[in-house]
Amino acid sequence: MRQRLGVALVATALLAACAPSPAPLATELPVTGDLRTHDPGLVVGTDEHPWFVFSTGDPRVGLGAIQVRTSPDGVEWTYAGEAWTPSEEPRWAVDEIAGITNFWAPEVIEHDGSWYLYYSASTFGSNTSAIGLRTAEQLDATNPAAGWTERGEVISSDGTVDYNAIDPAVLVDEDGTGWMAFGSFWGGIQMVELDFPSGLTAPGAKVFNIASRGTAVNAIEAPALLFREGWYYLFMSFDSCCQGTASTYNINVGRSEDVRGPYIDADGVPLTDGGGTLLLGTEGNRIGPGGQSVSENHIAYHYYDDNLGGDFQLAVRELGWTEDGWPVVSTNQPSDD
Repeated sequence: MRQRLGVALVATALLAACAPSPAPLATELPVTGDLRTHDPGLVVGTDEHPWFVFSTGDPRVGLGAIQVRTSPDGVEWTYAGEAWTPSEEPRWAVDEIAGITNFWAPEVIEHDGSWYLYYSASTFGSNTSAIGLRTAEQLDATNPAAGWTERGEVISSDGTVDYNAIDPAVLVDEDGTGWMAFGSFWGGIQMVELDFPSGLTAPGAKVFNIASRGTAVNAIEAPALLFREGWYYLFMSFDSCCQGTASTYNINVGRSEDVRGPYIDADGVPLTDGGGTLLLGTEGNRIGPGGQSVSENHIAYHYYDDNLGGDFQLAVRELGWTEDGWPVVSTNQPSDD
């Protein structure tokens, strides 16, 4: 009996050892509070500052400035105000981009003790657009408009180029060189070298393509960049946003060992040839996730809540990772709330 039991235990141990490891999952933060954000730009909190989410401005409120929300823990979010007052709006953008009603899709990063706020100026469906920049020495959770200095235009598109200068994503590589990915539809996702400490485009820098779906519509936008363990990751939104419960947005990814590319997906398809590995699509009542940003291994994005009539809401998840270094956004727990 003992011998048979011992054999059974050994067999069970061998089966357990040979069984595949559970698939890694992302961890969702149970966010509450004021979550009405679109195109969130996430800054994970530290000992020096709380969590921040900068997001697209509300066109119903003046010339909608970039909105700011804060959280002590990444869970409970409070609306803190706007990134500038009406008297401090970027007049160069208002004069250059006719018809703008709000500013879009911000990116906020810290580099060498300074904060950089990149923002988009455009009108829906147009590639007459521009990306602007403001800098500050610190983030102010109680007065988010305080301390910023307008630096003006970073890059623009006027319809004569095959790209759209919106949706900035900024990263400083291992060598200390700055890069900005940007783009929406048209020629896809572009990249350009930045000069620091100015945060503007480097002198003589050329724009080059790093991702395109190669279709007539080319529904790709909202890049986000992350460096991890020798790889540069490019997150993108595919398909259509901004249509409430009819939105078809979904989050995809590729990676490269060189920040300049070529980026490939998990099947080895270059992102410039239509590649992209799906990370997250519609889950239950959460429709069309996208407009993402990444900060300190956390991803923030908006989705359209079927329970709220298709209104947009914020979600934040801590990324999971596979053994071969691919990010995971799914929690495998679709919400039916």
